[in-house]
Amino acid sequence: MRWLVLTYSLPTGPNSSPRVTLWRRLRRVGAVMVSGAYLLPDRDECREAFQWLIQEIRQTQGEALILHVAQVEGLTDAEVIQLFHSARRKDYTELEGQLVTLEEHVARDQITRAAALEGLERLRRRFAEISRVDYFDTSEGAQLAARLNQLATALAPPSQASLVAPAMMAVYQRRRWVTRPRPHVDRLACAWLIRRFVDPAAVIVYSTTPGPDDVTFDSAGGTFSHTGSLCTFETMIQAFGLDDPALRIVAEIVHAIDLTDGQYAHPEISGLAAVLEGWLHMEADDEAREAWGRALFEGLYQATSFRQASV
Repeated sequence: MRWLVLTYSLPTGPNSSPRVTLWRRLRRVGAVMVSGAYLLPDRDECREAFQWLIQEIRQTQGEALILHVAQVEGLTDAEVIQLFHSARRKDYTELEGQLVTLEEHVARDQITRAAALEGLERLRRRFAEISRVDYFDTSEGAQLAARLNQLATALAPPSQASLVAPAMMAVYQRRRWVTRPRPHVDRLACAWLIRRFVDPAAVIVYSTTPGPDDVTFDSAGGTFSHTGSLCTFETMIQAFGLDDPALRIVAEIVHAIDLTDGQYAHPEISGLAAVLEGWLHMEADDEAREAWGRALFEGLYQATSFRQASV
């Protein structure tokens, strides 16, 4: 294997803040120390991380150097990998302790569902941070991911899938879809879903007077609308059988913004809600709003997919 080695020196002085900050940054990128130097595997993302650190070191009048080495003197590759495993195992163990506490509170009914969801989301964010620098797939990571998923399943609300009539994808190809003008969160998400997963060639129209053959959505008596406590976006996902963990998270975020019922807790909710509220105060035609929505929800979906793949 090939390795990246970072060596550096900082100016001496009474201010320890730069040293503490650098130590925290090195820990955050997953570097391990060997004989006073820091190691990472020779990968593009690791090289970039060290390059940013060098820039910060030089801004504090320090000196730094990155070495590319094929062997660490006195250690085999397997022994170096064990150093990375040991560091990540410590991180996973700390996170597991927090998970055990949350599991116990849930089992004893000592916490509200909303608070439990917030706690779970914090743990999943921390897990994603650790797994991103778990370069050699420490076994404890997979075990912890399974437990996080089990808790998420336990906290999930009762399924309302039986309330939604199934829809055949083939029936909804080359159709004209109609919804109300000035689309907001639910309609924007549905427009993205239609073009992304149902029919890329769909025609979407914003009107209060649909034709007899039009597919209507998020409107009173529409082909697809709110069902029980599900928003239209959730209804369409259920109807078309789109079983995708990342899409399910996006649906929870859309639900939270659209219905404001406190049923879900995700860190993206407040930020996306603020952006969507801002759009309501902007002058733009419905097609422009749809284009913004497609970019927004595609970005959210891709980010969520990446995180789900890490958990």
